[in-house]
Amino acid sequence: MSQEQALVRVEGLVKHFPISRGILIQRRVGAVQAVDDISFAIPRGETLGLVGESGCGKTTAGRVILGLYPATAGAISIDGHNVRTAKGGELMAVRRKAQMIFQDPYASLNPRWTVSAIVGEPLRVHKLYKTQKERTERVKELMDLVGLSSRLVNRYPHEFSGGQRQRIGIARALASQPLFIVCDEPISALDVSIQAQVVNLLEDLQDRFSLTYLFIAHDLSMVRHICDRVAVMYLGVIAELAARDELYENPLHPYTRALLSAVPIPDPLRDRARQRVILTGDVPSPINPPSGCRFHPRCPIAKPHCSQEQPEWREIVPGHWVACHEVDAV
Repeated sequence: MSQEQALVRVEGLVKHFPISRGILIQRRVGAVQAVDDISFAIPRGETLGLVGESGCGKTTAGRVILGLYPATAGAISIDGHNVRTAKGGELMAVRRKAQMIFQDPYASLNPRWTVSAIVGEPLRVHKLYKTQKERTERVKELMDLVGLSSRLVNRYPHEFSGGQRQRIGIARALASQPLFIVCDEPISALDVSIQAQVVNLLEDLQDRFSLTYLFIAHDLSMVRHICDRVAVMYLGVIAELAARDELYENPLHPYTRALLSAVPIPDPLRDRARQRVILTGDVPSPINPPSGCRFHPRCPIAKPHCSQEQPEWREIVPGHWVACHEVDAV
């Protein structure tokens, strides 16, 4: 992938949260290694899925990429801007081009603000319209864009359902006319009947405005529907990265195979015929992750060297990357 093709580039990204003890004198006693040396690039107009178990670092990675959390190490570039060093006008340009749709539509909207104030805030911050009247008209356009009536702009968040609140969050993210949006599990808090509507809305908006998404999710079936490529995270690192169909049809990492084997299949005959991969043990603590391959304590094909040597990040076939010593055995 050339530099010109990639709208978002992440190289060696690390985010550790320090752990301190003491009341009067704080001393550092360790760190939560939430994200530990991940790299990927997202071309313009693509949707990259980021999947993995709860606590693997998906949400933290998304927030660090947008600059909501300061990175411990690594490089982040969005449309040519260095997110880690951006200040002043350049920082405002980054924030305008990169937005986020949050997981919880109940907690991500200010309950004391009307919809007009919530959606109009990015317009005011980035000075996109001169007058309040122009901002209000733009808010009404955004409401129509996400499938809500423009007559609802003076209502408060508690007057809306969960699906409607998430649409308001999407309208707010679109207000600054961004190029890149981090979708942090945008459907996990919604009813199943509403999830497909929201995903279809995101796809329509992507086609209309040439948006680029980082789609963080648990639902592997939905990820296959909406994403072009998929990255699988485990305990702060990326275990596998490939095109959507390649990953689902030819998973190479044992962890990826275990995740996919747990996805329900509507055909009872196929479901009974497939081989389930049952992982033993619990996910290790990110405060003290295992040496070598982080997955080796739960891996069904682990060998002695897996606990000692960190696996190399290799491209097995064009576009299909994996970090596993025993990939040939898989």
